[in-house]
Amino acid sequence: MSETAVLSIDRLNKHFGGIVAVKDLSFEVQAGEILGLMGPNGAGKTTLLNMIAGTYSPSSGRVNFCGRDITGLPAHKLCHLGIARTYQIPQPFTSLSARQNILVATKYGGKKAAGMEHDKIFDLVNLSEQKDMLARDLATVSLKRLELARALASNPTLLLLDEVAAGSTDAELPRILGIIEEIRKMGKTVVLVEHVMKVMVEAVDRIIVIDKGEKIAEGTPGEVMKDEKVIAAYFG
Repeated sequence: MSETAVLSIDRLNKHFGGIVAVKDLSFEVQAGEILGLMGPNGAGKTTLLNMIAGTYSPSSGRVNFCGRDITGLPAHKLCHLGIARTYQIPQPFTSLSARQNILVATKYGGKKAAGMEHDKIFDLVNLSEQKDMLARDLATVSLKRLELARALASNPTLLLLDEVAAGSTDAELPRILGIIEEIRKMGKTVVLVEHVMKVMVEAVDRIIVIDKGEKIAEGTPGEVMKDEKVIAAYFG
């Protein structure tokens, strides 16, 4: 494992009965890097995030975070250590306000969560005018922003973003790209799963492509988009 690696995945596997969701996957993410994770639907991307974040335990292999073996640790312990994630479908506490959702996230982030003021988080995700609304009354786009705000409120070292641009219009994409750039300036290390190619091309340093749970390509956005295996996986 590299001394500067925040995340190191070593021969990770996940089986659901006879179905292989992730197969012998290995890679590292360096401190401050934004790594893109691509693949067609069902490739195993979210399953991988779930293993990193503690939702699933791997069938075999190891996950190391900042030099520590965290394989199989539950999500709440990983949050205290400095790993936060968003979900494709936002999962807020619907009976709480946006502000209260942030307070919960801060609590579970432990001592690490003292680094960023709540108002600055709301400003960053463009949710300041809605921070006192109940989560159940927020529109889908605002719920996606709240999902990101909750993750940031725990002040993570490693941020796992699962399709933050999904459902966004072309007019909204520059704002999302701006948010990702601000997260970079904070020094966060990010693993970004995204189907919106504009976000992948403009926001990430490096892309890993998986198909049927296996890594089929790795490189800069320009290199990956020209890879014949990637083209075949997406277009057949």
